[in-house]
Amino acid sequence: MNILILGGTGFLGPHLVDQALDRGWTITTFNRGKTAPNLFAGDRYKGIVQLRGDRDPAKGEGLKSLESLASTMKAEGRRFDAVIDNSSYFPRITTASAELLGPVTMMYQLVSTISVWSDKSVAPDESTPVSTIEDPATEKLTGETYGPLKALCEKAAERACPGKACVIRPGLIVGPGDDSLRFTYWPVRIAEGGAVLVPRAAKPQEQFVQFIDVRDLAAFMLKLVEDGHLGTYVANGPQGTMTMEEMLHGIRATVSVPVEFRWTDEEWLLGKEVTPWMGLPLWIPQAPGTAGAGRANCAKAFAHGLRCRPLAETARDTLEDFRRTEAERPKDFAWGSGRTPGISREREQAILADWAARHAKPA
Repeated sequence: MNILILGGTGFLGPHLVDQALDRGWTITTFNRGKTAPNLFAGDRYKGIVQLRGDRDPAKGEGLKSLESLASTMKAEGRRFDAVIDNSSYFPRITTASAELLGPVTMMYQLVSTISVWSDKSVAPDESTPVSTIEDPATEKLTGETYGPLKALCEKAAERACPGKACVIRPGLIVGPGDDSLRFTYWPVRIAEGGAVLVPRAAKPQEQFVQFIDVRDLAAFMLKLVEDGHLGTYVANGPQGTMTMEEMLHGIRATVSVPVEFRWTDEEWLLGKEVTPWMGLPLWIPQAPGTAGAGRANCAKAFAHGLRCRPLAETARDTLEDFRRTEAERPKDFAWGSGRTPGISREREQAILADWAARHAKPA
């Protein structure tokens, strides 16, 4: 297999590169050379063709190196088996790359997101209508525009590469290399032991969570390339359902220190201004408007080869990666600092003390 990866040095990219190399594939990457520019140095990576440029044709050298490559491939009658686009955020950018590369690839695989759906009241699948945006030309990336712009990127790829598009919609991508640290918060906090603040829903048996290990996502994407499967796939895990309680207990089973979960009413936590999703990562309070959260239907992806490793493996490897990369983080790194998810240990203990006082029996 001969593939081109647009990006390649961020979170997902290195896993795609390493797994493709393990398969003996031929790899070309295209990026600015700013993120980890020496990542693919050494004998293992000597066969990779590394092109420099910018996804935005209007910036710097733009797509010139890709234009030259595409021209040569056309003249020689060669094609990529797939172009993997894991760095599209604006439809204008996607269109430029897809129109240029469409004639020299068998597949244009775009990494999108489950955020293309803004309605969390229903459990989505590939047929669920995506969100729209008032100004489709905007290139201001916010929490409100991210999903709709990704949906427009999907359409741009499909329009530029008819009959060749493969769209992957992952949820929260976790595991080694994840700099968002959202899932990471829990293995790190639980490994510290002691009393851990966790949210308790009114119906904990229906408080579902979903995420996908980056290595499993990469393997699935490459399998789709290998098998030649086009179309759209919701790629999330695990297979079946997992509650937040099951996730936390599963992570606790990977550590040897004493841990006590302090299950705290989520309505009370909201009153304490603990923010869902980022304040206590992966937590989405139960409400009619969020009834579909953690329930995306991934049956099609599993039918086409998606496999999810055990939670314990993801948790252990995430914790190990966090510890290994400690020197790379800022010296003032702290959980819940505004730049990072979670809450500080001091705030956690203060909230737990308030919760305990609220439930203390009168003397």
